[in-house]
Amino acid sequence: MSRTTRAGYDFFHRDCLEAAPDLVGKIIARRTEDGEIIRLRITETEAYRGEEDTACHASKGRTKRTELLYGEAGIIYVYLCYGMHWLMNVITGEKEQPQGVLFRACEIYDGPAKLTKHLGINGSFNGKKLYSNDEVWIEDDGYRPEIITLPRVGINYATPEYRDILWRFKDRNL
Repeated sequence: MSRTTRAGYDFFHRDCLEAAPDLVGKIIARRTEDGEIIRLRITETEAYRGEEDTACHASKGRTKRTELLYGEAGIIYVYLCYGMHWLMNVITGEKEQPQGVLFRACEIYDGPAKLTKHLGINGSFNGKKLYSNDEVWIEDDGYRPEIITLPRVGINYATPEYRDILWRFKDRNL
């Protein structure tokens, strides 16, 4: 087995447009309650950047829901979509500059809700540090994918400029 390293605070403490493509190819690891560790290779992410990004939750300003987006890098931001699907993001960048990265897909899970369901991610993970907990973390095993960029998905409410921007990052081969 190849040697892996865990992503630390510095990995997330940079702009989402740097972190999002770098997360593609990494491993998301989740220790279940019975001690089993599930590891899945991240194949797709999306970046959301600032109040000006009309697809970003912060575009409506600072609210109880979006408070984490304005906080420390490396924090997990989980929210309920359509009242039934938990979606997981990680906060990136500097405090007070809301941005983050959505975990969109992994190897055999081709959607963010399928991914969180398989990993058992729910609202209880909101606010946890992705770089310093033993329940869920990111590993680097050295794999470097060929990245393609695409428009983000499911954001028809955004203005055309942000709806069409190429801020979805995908492993061309997975």
